[in-house]
Amino acid sequence: MSNQSLREKIALPYAEALINLSQKSDSLSEVSKNLSLISKILSESQELKVFLSNPLINIGAKKEVLKQLFQDQVNDFIINFLLVLVDRRRISFLNVIIAKYLELNYRLESITIAEVSSAIELNQEQKESLVKKIKVITQTNEVRLLINNNPDLIGGFIVKIGSKIIDASLSGKLKRISLYLNTN
Repeated sequence: MSNQSLREKIALPYAEALINLSQKSDSLSEVSKNLSLISKILSESQELKVFLSNPLINIGAKKEVLKQLFQDQVNDFIINFLLVLVDRRRISFLNVIIAKYLELNYRLESITIAEVSSAIELNQEQKESLVKKIKVITQTNEVRLLINNNPDLIGGFIVKIGSKIIDASLSGKLKRISLYLNTN
C-alpha cells in the first residue's frame, strides 16, 4: 500500500465525520469556506506544516498556536475539530482530511472538480466553453476548474476529472503518432 493511499485511508473517517456534523448543523458551505481558508494558510506556510507535523512538539503548544491563529477566522466548531486532531495525533493529516472533506462535499452538491493543464493561459470565454462541455460529459450541475499552465504541452490542454483524462494537447497527439509509427 502506498503512503498516499494510507494517508487517504486514515483521513477518510475524519472527513466523513466532519461532513456528517456539518450536515446536521446545516453549515456545509461555511465549513467548506473555513477549511479552504485553513488549507490556503497551510499551503502558504511551510513552517506551520512542519510545526504541526513534528511529533516532538508538545500537544499543548500545537493547540495554543491553532487557537491563536484561527480563533477569529473560523468558527468554534472547526477549532474544536482541529484540537481533536491534535489530541489524536492526526493533525499532520489535516491537508488530506480537508481534501477528502471537499471531495465528499462536492459529491453531495453535485459539483465536479476538473483539473485543467493548459499550454497557455485560458481566457474567460474558453473557460466557460470548457465548463459547459464538462457539464455535458459529467451530467453535473456545477463544474469548478483547477487550472495550471504547463508549457510542456506545446499547445492544447489536458483535463482530468476524477480518474478520467482527456488529452487534447499537442504533445499528447505527437506521442500517439509516435506510438502508432513505432508499432507499424
